[in-house]
Amino acid sequence: MSADPYGEDLQLALHVCYELHYRGYAGVDPDWEWDPELLRLRGALETVFLDALRTGTAPPASGGREARAELEDVLGGLLEEPDGNGGVAGHLRDAGERWQLLEHAAHRSVYHLKEADPHAWAIPRLQGRAKTALVAVEHDEFGGGRADRIHAGLYADLLEDLGLDPSYGAYVDAAPAPMLATVTMMSCFGLHRALRGALVGHFAAAEITTPPAARAMVGALDRLGAGPRARLFYTEHIEADAVHEQVLRHDVIGGLLAAEPELAADVTFGVRATGLLEDRLAAHLLEAWRARPPRSSLRRPLPPAARTGPGAG
Repeated sequence: MSADPYGEDLQLALHVCYELHYRGYAGVDPDWEWDPELLRLRGALETVFLDALRTGTAPPASGGREARAELEDVLGGLLEEPDGNGGVAGHLRDAGERWQLLEHAAHRSVYHLKEADPHAWAIPRLQGRAKTALVAVEHDEFGGGRADRIHAGLYADLLEDLGLDPSYGAYVDAAPAPMLATVTMMSCFGLHRALRGALVGHFAAAEITTPPAARAMVGALDRLGAGPRARLFYTEHIEADAVHEQVLRHDVIGGLLAAEPELAADVTFGVRATGLLEDRLAAHLLEAWRARPPRSSLRRPLPPAARTGPGAG
């Protein structure tokens, strides 16, 4: 198949196919989820996408101690790099305008309104310590037994606080390919048992890099006049993900590799692929916002009413 692996057509097609495994579509027969011809098409699209991710990331060590040592270096680099002073969160905190904050919230809704859902697919594919630890992290992600604390629900509250549409999938049509790719990747990793190591790597990368960015986002929300419901999503992640980082590194990854040491290279791939796509998204956002004159980073700009909603000051 000849297609741009990071282009709008391929990314939207994958997103549509994957959504059949999440909530589906009104008026669409649920049997499409397992239609053989659709799965064949999806498989061809996935091959193009995964090949590009592997080409775009440094090839991990093939196995043994070298692969495990390389993974430790990669995870250590995640702890050293993020400080909240650069990237999208730093820009929004220090110089961002309200309309840029709203665009960022709309972008990330495609990801955060299904936050932790694809990672749950790893649970039946893990065993022992890794399974127990992953379930503990997911328990927090899904509210720790309280429906009002589900992280996806907290993000919906953030959207509502900012005057945006909190509905699931509301901004998929406006999301460009760089945003969709971050979600299609975790869906792809989650749906394939063969990619369980990459899914664990993605989850670890997301949790490790969240607290510094979340602190910067709290600063951005405070500076731009957002309310407490918007702040709560990020303050929750500052505390929770600092703990999750330790659990994922030592118990999920450690337990996984104790049982299946040959998956170290796959975990490294998942970490690196996550960084690749997050960097592509950040470059897209900052290029649009720093242009002269600045332009929307969305495929379809937010309506004027959203830009002057609650907290606009």
